[in-house]
Amino acid sequence: MTDSKQVENAEDDGHVGTFIREHRERANLSLRRLADRAGVSNPYLSQIERGIRRPSAEILKRLSRALEVSAESLYTRAGLIDAGPAAPTVVEAIEADVALTPRQKKVLLDLYRALLDAATASDEQEREEEQSP
Repeated sequence: MTDSKQVENAEDDGHVGTFIREHRERANLSLRRLADRAGVSNPYLSQIERGIRRPSAEILKRLSRALEVSAESLYTRAGLIDAGPAAPTVVEAIEADVALTPRQKKVLLDLYRALLDAATASDEQEREEEQSP
């Protein structure tokens, strides 16, 4: 691949690399660990994350399995497929579900919001613990 093609690919595909890096970091995986799980080389994964290389659909599929994210989300970020309509939020999906009674919807939404609050509180506590000497 010529240098100009690498630059083109980096511009077209840089956001898929960022997306992969963010999910890898969220999963607390090292670059080496994700590369092992996905069956790709360490340097190749690094180049994908930095936008230097454009991964094939097969590599994206392997990465999606290793990161436990949908392959479709990686394909969309890489420009392999067009983004469809935005998926509804959890709240929108619960409210739109005709199989649920109003009471069931309220219970689910209350539980969902409680889980979000607990996760936020836990994240704040972890940050405070990291900052304390």
